[in-house]
Amino acid sequence: MTTPATYLEPELPTAAGPLSGAVIAHLKCRAPRRSFIPVDAPVGDSSPWGRDLQLALYVCYELHYRGFADVEPRWEWDPGVLHLRARLEDAFLSALQQEIGVVDSSAEQEMADLSTTPVNGTGLSYHLRDEGTWEQMREYFVHRSIYHLKEGDPHAWAIPRLSGAAKAAFVAVEFDEFGGGRADHAHQQLFGDLLAAAGLDSRYLHYLSAVPAEALAVVNVMSLFGLHREFRGAAVGHFAATEITSSPGSARLVDALRRMKAPEACVRFYREHVEADAVHEQVVRTDVVADLVKREPHLESDVVFGMRAFDLVEDRLAAHMMSRWTAGESSLRTSLS
Repeated sequence: MTTPATYLEPELPTAAGPLSGAVIAHLKCRAPRRSFIPVDAPVGDSSPWGRDLQLALYVCYELHYRGFADVEPRWEWDPGVLHLRARLEDAFLSALQQEIGVVDSSAEQEMADLSTTPVNGTGLSYHLRDEGTWEQMREYFVHRSIYHLKEGDPHAWAIPRLSGAAKAAFVAVEFDEFGGGRADHAHQQLFGDLLAAAGLDSRYLHYLSAVPAEALAVVNVMSLFGLHREFRGAAVGHFAATEITSSPGSARLVDALRRMKAPEACVRFYREHVEADAVHEQVVRTDVVADLVKREPHLESDVVFGMRAFDLVEDRLAAHMMSRWTAGESSLRTSLS
């Protein structure tokens, strides 16, 4: 099953508060040609982990991906929008740094810690494997849709910032993410097929207004690292953490989906990640991270920071979903029924 609608430009989302409202209203206007028009938005009044700031930041970043329907492409490099985005990024980065604290580990040790996963642990994928319901799995798909329908894109920003073996190996892994030259094998398309098979809407960012701040932060941290050369070490660390943890987590989701007798297209997406990411883990460890740290040893703490940022935002999203499900509530802002 193919879903050609996944490539279309999305509509602007519904504002979540005064900050995202100001950004969205600004983008609905004509972009200025020769003048600097600042965006009057109350950044200091919004929590960096709140949905208002996270949505405002996501919208600013999306201008660098596929943009929005009826929003002028010129807004992508508008100095007023970039000025606001920098303020949003400063708030988000400060929150990340405060939560992560001092980085006191080597990249090799951090990767070893990420590789250690118990057979019978606790957490989101274990819950879905052992006792999760099909409706909870469908909600999980919705949360992940705002990343997986652009899978590979945020990390690709790091490619021109690398050199040597790290760059070659990074590109090799990304080549697999984009289907190895086959459009129907691209992970973005496979997830679109998954959504359609699960009875969900596969249009790009269709569920942007349905997900909470925690889901937005998962993608925003990738864009933050990828769009800034100074954070290239963190982008590589985040990339490494993604690949290292993907295979065992995906294996648990394959077991969950088989227990639920889910459509084959749903199983296929995660089965692909079990197989591909087991190989990617070794490539990332030995050829990407090790080579980058050897060439630019001053970036090692940034690499570790990227890994810990991955863990932090993923844990926050998992905690949100589990707390809602434990309370017998939906983890989404809108009902799927």
